[in-house]
Amino acid sequence: ASENAREYTSYDKGESMAHTVRVLDRLSDVIVMRGHEEGMLGEAAEASRVPVISAGDGAGEHPTQTLLDLFTIHDKLGEIDGKKIALVGDLKHGRTVRSLARALAKYNGVEIVLVSPASLTMRDDVLGDLDGAGVSYRVTENMAEVLEEVDVLYMTRIQKERFGSAEEYEAQKGVYVFDSDSLTVFNPEGILMHPLPRVDEIDPVVDSDVRAVYFDQVENGLYVRMALLALIMGVSV
Repeated sequence: ASENAREYTSYDKGESMAHTVRVLDRLSDVIVMRGHEEGMLGEAAEASRVPVISAGDGAGEHPTQTLLDLFTIHDKLGEIDGKKIALVGDLKHGRTVRSLARALAKYNGVEIVLVSPASLTMRDDVLGDLDGAGVSYRVTENMAEVLEEVDVLYMTRIQKERFGSAEEYEAQKGVYVFDSDSLTVFNPEGILMHPLPRVDEIDPVVDSDVRAVYFDQVENGLYVRMALLALIMGVSV
């Protein structure tokens, strides 16, 4: 499932994606695949005769992460309609927040706050979907100003692998950090989420706070993905 796994596959040796998938679909009932380039998973799905589940499509989408994120929000807050949700970090390359923003657009009365450096703002394709769905959203570089008002703060890491140089990465690394001071301001009824892995954007001291639910996200991912596999394979649950 690792994006680095491509270094050891037939695909890396020059085999086409379509050919690789046509081999895999003879050996399995479902293919779960992560692509390092945006659009690879669509190509794989077109070639496969068995279902293909996206485990992350480069800097494009991460739909199963979004399913577990939605489940977590609903489980912790009771509903998603009408909630104010801040997406924080690398919104340009972050596939988790791109998928989540699109999914949130399907709910009623949701407000989205897009928090990122100016160079890492959400791309126009997602913004166009939000506009088309009539979703209320605003863009800011200031995380501190939204801590008190949001129901969900969804942190993401600044992704080193998405930058062209170490200098570009270092210029953005650590721009947003949720620490003990953030906890004192954060909505007492809100939840703090993160798709993991984290680097230094959430201080470990925060882990013990009841509002930090990212480890629950991990557990929910197990159940949601089990349910998805069962649904696709026609297994009763």
